[in-house]
Amino acid sequence: MAMSSKNDFVFQVRRCQPELVAPAKPTPYVFKQLSDIDDQQGFRFQVPIIFFYPHNPGADGRDPVDVIRKALAETLVFYYPFAGRLREGPGRKLFVECTGEGLLFIEADADATLEQFGDAIYPPFACLEDVLYNVPNSDGIIDCPLCLFQVTRLKCGGFILAIRLNHTMADAFGMFQFLNAITEIARGAIAPSILPVWQRDLLNARDPPTITYNHYEYDQVVDTKGIVVPLKDMAHRSVIFRPSDISAIRKTLPTHLHYCSSFDLITACLWRTRTIALQPDPNEEMRLLCVVNLRAKSKSLPLGYYGNAIACPAALTTASELCMNSLSYAVELVRKAKNEVTEEYMKSVADLMVIKGRPNLTAVRSLAVSDVRKAMVGEVDFGWGNAIFGGPAMAGAATVPGLTSFCMRFKNNKGEEGIVVPLSLPAPAMERFVLELEDLFKTISTNEAKNSKCKFVSSAL
Repeated sequence: MAMSSKNDFVFQVRRCQPELVAPAKPTPYVFKQLSDIDDQQGFRFQVPIIFFYPHNPGADGRDPVDVIRKALAETLVFYYPFAGRLREGPGRKLFVECTGEGLLFIEADADATLEQFGDAIYPPFACLEDVLYNVPNSDGIIDCPLCLFQVTRLKCGGFILAIRLNHTMADAFGMFQFLNAITEIARGAIAPSILPVWQRDLLNARDPPTITYNHYEYDQVVDTKGIVVPLKDMAHRSVIFRPSDISAIRKTLPTHLHYCSSFDLITACLWRTRTIALQPDPNEEMRLLCVVNLRAKSKSLPLGYYGNAIACPAALTTASELCMNSLSYAVELVRKAKNEVTEEYMKSVADLMVIKGRPNLTAVRSLAVSDVRKAMVGEVDFGWGNAIFGGPAMAGAATVPGLTSFCMRFKNNKGEEGIVVPLSLPAPAMERFVLELEDLFKTISTNEAKNSKCKFVSSAL
């Protein structure tokens, strides 16, 4: 296990005054209602996303700030709801007033180079507050800009693009559809190749609403022991799983699970190890929320739909069962939870939101894991080539602090690939987590595993 303090170097960022980027042409003044999946309490938070771009001699003479700002304005003609503001109606129902005011944009320069970030770039980022400045009074859900973009030029000729998105407007797939539209226009297109589709009524509750599944992900569990820790008090690290690591763990499973997905394997491994590290009472219930994209299972959602089309079905077991059983037990639970999601399941979630007043996801003794690798298959290329790293900037940013982790693609400057998963835990539990995961690899007896080590990165945020 290798530990590093990368990303902890100090550098200065000089920011211009924040500005509003409005659509380049007049857009309709209309009111657009969000779906009953979009406006649930669990999605009412801001998602930080970050991209690192190296210097490209072929783009010399072009300014990434000017290119992205202009492309944003032109893309907002098509995605004009992003230029509006959220309002809240009766029953906490959210809708967009398409005012055309625009989204926030910040131009910045930093006296840093990409080389200073080390041979591999991935979360956590100690510099996040510098390259994604929280403009005062801008980070609310209601009556605030729906996106914030900051483009920070680096002295090596590269740049960092950091984005903050109101999650009620889009999930990972919807956000990257929006980003890909911006890149296409930045590279000269006159319109996105995939036109945006609103149609949020497709994921609204039925009339009358009827809950047809057990939704353990919305159980309201009381935190009697004060275990929900504020995000600022968390320790933040990332785990890198290389192909050899995944292969080594897979070989410990029964034959019928050898073909399980890398997501199932990694998620089960992290859930079990994290639970051991948290040291809960043996009889307490633990939840694993699997973020599942309905688009892969539905024929009713049209191409271009960019709203939230995800569910978070929960695997549920006691701490003792999870920790005392082998990893295969956790893998089976993850697979079963994922397979719950159908169009009927999503309708049941929407109905639950209306019947129960849009409850939050379960906060206590829960972990949610989202696989954003497929959402990022498009080339987020503004004319400088693909990003060295692109994806969620940190784990844990949600209405439930520390709840969510992401599986993301990873590649170092030697071309070695893997999956990086940032996570957040209270500091003492994080120390135990590192030791537990290290012990797991020590017990794997294959030759591959003997040479395999999970890598961790820590940073004080």
